[in-house]
Amino acid sequence: MNRLFHVPLSPFCRKVRLSLAEKRIEVELVEERYWEQDPDFLRRNPAAKVPVLKMDGKVMAESSAICEYLEEKYPEPSLMPRDPDGRYEVRRLVAWFDDKFHNEVTSKLLYERVNKKVMGAGYPDSTNVKAGAKAIKYHLDYMHWLLDHRRWLAGDVMTLADFAAAAHLSALDYISDVDWRRSAVVKDWYATIKSRPAFRSILADQIAGFPPPAHYADLDF
Repeated sequence: MNRLFHVPLSPFCRKVRLSLAEKRIEVELVEERYWEQDPDFLRRNPAAKVPVLKMDGKVMAESSAICEYLEEKYPEPSLMPRDPDGRYEVRRLVAWFDDKFHNEVTSKLLYERVNKKVMGAGYPDSTNVKAGAKAIKYHLDYMHWLLDHRRWLAGDVMTLADFAAAAHLSALDYISDVDWRRSAVVKDWYATIKSRPAFRSILADQIAGFPPPAHYADLDF
């Protein structure tokens, strides 16, 4: 049985989960408290990060590398364009969300509000929270601009770029840190993508001590 070692609210894990589900690849989810540095987990990934996918006799780490492996091994349904320009744009946007968005928003909001408590690492830093709340506005505006020019973030079809963005936003939406009133275009895009069957397990996540808002699993908000 394929196994994905993950943390429910990790956007990197969610990106891999969405890719697996979209390609209808069955996988057992194993929640991993990676911050505890368990020796068995460190043997699977010495970097001590999730996600880690055990599949095809391999143990694979790094979310983007895993998603590209899945795309090459299981090309249908495709999450990457066939042309070099299209593939570049998808990779650029995946990096945008996993790097810039993560550093400016996810790490400032989700990690401060949830991860610190779960890990027993103290209380949220209000300066970071304020910075994250300010930065997400810019990113939502950028997404609005992209979606004003394209049907999906990277072009005319849904790609891994949409899953990367939705992975971050869904984790933040779980803690009510996305102002969906800021852009009807972005809200409609998210409503469309979270209505896909691949999103079902994501919307079913429950974190002890952190109940989701009523709209989180509502496909119509």
